[in-house]
Amino acid sequence: MRLPKVEVLFALSLALPGLTHAQTTSQLMPRDYPGVGTMVGGIFVTPVPNFPFSADVEIISHIKLENGSEHIVTTTDHIARASSGIIYNERRRLMPAGFKGTAPLLSALIYDPSSRQSIMLNPNLHLAREVTLRAPQQTPNMALPPQQQPKLPGVTESDLGTQMLSGLELHGIRKQRTIPADSSGTGKLVVITDDYWYSPDLAIYMTIRHDDPRTGEQLVAVTNVDRHEPSAEMFLVPADYKVVDETTPEAPRARQ
Repeated sequence: MRLPKVEVLFALSLALPGLTHAQTTSQLMPRDYPGVGTMVGGIFVTPVPNFPFSADVEIISHIKLENGSEHIVTTTDHIARASSGIIYNERRRLMPAGFKGTAPLLSALIYDPSSRQSIMLNPNLHLAREVTLRAPQQTPNMALPPQQQPKLPGVTESDLGTQMLSGLELHGIRKQRTIPADSSGTGKLVVITDDYWYSPDLAIYMTIRHDDPRTGEQLVAVTNVDRHEPSAEMFLVPADYKVVDETTPEAPRARQ
């Protein structure tokens, strides 16, 4: 029997970790989850070479409303990375849980690490905003492997061990941040929990679970992974889009 999307994703997030420890990796880590928002960032696809794949990203957001009720929305994004390291990462509109079909595309990012060219596609305007990022100065602390990252004030980390998912070994890390009662907005101490399950084979987080008692819970999970080379057309600007070069001397720096 096929489980509904909500049950499948939460089954992934609740899977018990194994007792072994993940091997140390020298790969750069994806960015941390930013938290609940009206637009969910999804999965950060690291632009590294020799790890080609394409996949879906299933997102479920349980948002707590001011009246105490819960609003559940969901969507499915598509991501890909070529052997060269160029990535494609899209963002689609969050839809009501019972929605059937394909959610409207809000934006898509194409990034080539060899040229540092970042292209943001706007499907509503058929516009491709192109920026060549400046050369990186150094690897940001949050991009380092967990054991090399400095400990942030008020954040505790625990190793969840490893588990297997769809033939991939995942390494779990839990990060918890405590907000004092006098600054939480609730009058009570609040603990924000983020669970990350990282795949060294794909150099991405396969599942992320974010829980903030004030705003609700979000689950982001990579599914339907295809480890073959994606179609080259996925990384091209559509022919009917207008390309606008917005590169300036103050353009952001690329991350190593």
